[in-house]
Amino acid sequence: MRLAFEPRAVVGGYALAPPTDPSLFELAALGGEVAHVAGDVRDLAALRSAVAAFEPEFIFHLAAQPLVRASYGDPVGTFATNVMGTVNLFEAVRVCPSVCVVVNVTSDKCYENPGAGIAFREGDPLGGHDPYSASKACAEVVTAACRGSFFGAASTVRIATARAGNVIGGGDWADDRLLPDCVRAIVAGREVVLRRPAAVRPWQHVLEPLSGYLWLGARLLLDGQRRDGAWNFGPGADAAVPVAAVVEAFLAAYGAGSWRTVPAGEEQPHEAAELLLDGEKARAELGLRPVWDVGLAVARTAAWYRLWGTGGADLRAALQADVDCYVRAARELGLPWACGQAVGAQAGGTEGGP
Repeated sequence: MRLAFEPRAVVGGYALAPPTDPSLFELAALGGEVAHVAGDVRDLAALRSAVAAFEPEFIFHLAAQPLVRASYGDPVGTFATNVMGTVNLFEAVRVCPSVCVVVNVTSDKCYENPGAGIAFREGDPLGGHDPYSASKACAEVVTAACRGSFFGAASTVRIATARAGNVIGGGDWADDRLLPDCVRAIVAGREVVLRRPAAVRPWQHVLEPLSGYLWLGARLLLDGQRRDGAWNFGPGADAAVPVAAVVEAFLAAYGAGSWRTVPAGEEQPHEAAELLLDGEKARAELGLRPVWDVGLAVARTAAWYRLWGTGGADLRAALQADVDCYVRAARELGLPWACGQAVGAQAGGTEGGP
């Protein structure tokens, strides 16, 4: 799992231009490492043409409008991207015979959340209070409908959805994301303003679900239909902690900054007070478990942003160092994707890594 230098797979990407400045895509000079096509998933003809030209075997679908608060401002664009973009992808897959595996990354917010404080499992009801969450629930329904209608038992295409907990990591610059907001405030000499410091989320470093997506793709290819369906990729229960605790750990690791809450009475859009994810299925059937705890994930993220703040640092090398460190730790833990070992009888007993 390396970012570059003699990659084991030929990688292509289809995406809009980077939406932030700075952007990780540009800082890490990734445009020269992938067959990059600038395009919009809402454009069926362009997407179908790009997929046909590249002839992929594996498709990891992450294109989305990914922000809850932004979905309140642009519900039409959110549904068009997250729902019809998914429909368009499967239309492209239907006419591309090279495709063997599709992993559609949705969200842990696709579940109907009554606020009961129970960790969601894959079979729990889908829903969503806000347009973003609802759009991701719809994307799950679209995926299941396309699988049932066009990619049944006779099809060679295997399809799964992945629902990840809140991810952190160096290089994220999106608006209304907790740690990027912290960095912007520190650089500007302002206090970090928290909307809901007591809100609880299942925090994990971005490398946790990414390694899970790749391993799921491999198992779909090797094990077939029994890996189809929905999968949660979340941390252990000890990583479900309040926003304020994550921010305090980040500021301490970064070595600067302070925070305050939004003034009382200032209206904020609805966001769930608590969100918990049960990752037992991925642990039992794919042999996965967390590699970095939430403290280490926050520390590695703060280190990357500190390095960025110094200017002139080799941020690509810093990303690769994170990947290398993570893979070594996963190997020490005996995770099957890192060791090339069999997952075990429950996972099919087929040896080999992705």
